Amino acid sequence: MTEQISLERLTGIVAFTRAASLGSFTAAARSLSVSPSAVSKTIRRLERQLGLSLFTRTTRSLVLTPEGRELHERALHLLRAVEDVVQSAAAAQAEPAGTLKVAAPLPVGTRLLAPALPEFRRRYPKVQVDLRLSDHFINLVDEGIDVAIRIGHLADSRLVSRTLAPIRLGAYASPAYLAARGTPRRPDELSRHDCVNLRYQTSGQLLRWMFEVDGRIVEFTPDAAIVVDVSDAVMEVLVAGGGIGMAASWIAAPYVRRGMLVPLLGEYSVDSSVITAVWPESRRGHPNVKAFVAFVQELFPPA
Repeated sequence: MTEQISLERLTGIVAFTRAASLGSFTAAARSLSVSPSAVSKTIRRLERQLGLSLFTRTTRSLVLTPEGRELHERALHLLRAVEDVVQSAAAAQAEPAGTLKVAAPLPVGTRLLAPALPEFRRRYPKVQVDLRLSDHFINLVDEGIDVAIRIGHLADSRLVSRTLAPIRLGAYASPAYLAARGTPRRPDELSRHDCVNLRYQTSGQLLRWMFEVDGRIVEFTPDAAIVVDVSDAVMEVLVAGGGIGMAASWIAAPYVRRGMLVPLLGEYSVDSSVITAVWPESRRGHPNVKAFVAFVQELFPPA
């Protein structure tokens, strides 16, 4: 008779697989909502049970041994199969319920999703939302994320996607700055102004400004007086009169409504990218995902 796997050993395999995928006990513990010491003890117990060393540990890194790499690959297939079974069973529910794990970039999460979550919960009170915000790439399959909102088009063939809205990129400045320095009428006049630019945290690259001039797209990186690496900080610098900056229309909209920022060069503005909802193939048809994707589409009315 084949020996049945114990709950203790299965817990060890889950902890090991998550630590191997994320590269650290701390990250694995965060994703599993347990302490790093609990992950470490669970994996050490699994190593004793198997009689194998799964990691080569140093003070700075966690590296899989050859045996660990083989187990990791097999465990990933096992856990994905288990997840498919769970999701298929959950899809049979008539009503969304349970925990929904959502990932999103910081600006999208803080400005669009977070304010809308109370309404989502009013519609679906049996769903608990676990919203995870980061500008770094998150592997949905390895980290057990149900649905993510991303900037750009789908790149991972294991994911299903739905385009939500284009990102309209435009120039903005405060009324005080414009009163003191004047209002540019064409993009080439920006060289005479103080510019505020964004540096992407993920790549370290500066945002390239885009305009449509005489039927063609013009791109350039301005000689910025101030550079910051968070989009909200760009907005605050502009509100304080720091110069002219570029932002997505949905980021700048609250400031424009309150009269704190003025949109500039609107006739030259362009769509720079798209906002996309993505989810693993295993979540296709899941009531929670279907409800959430339909809901977030309402947040992005047609341009």
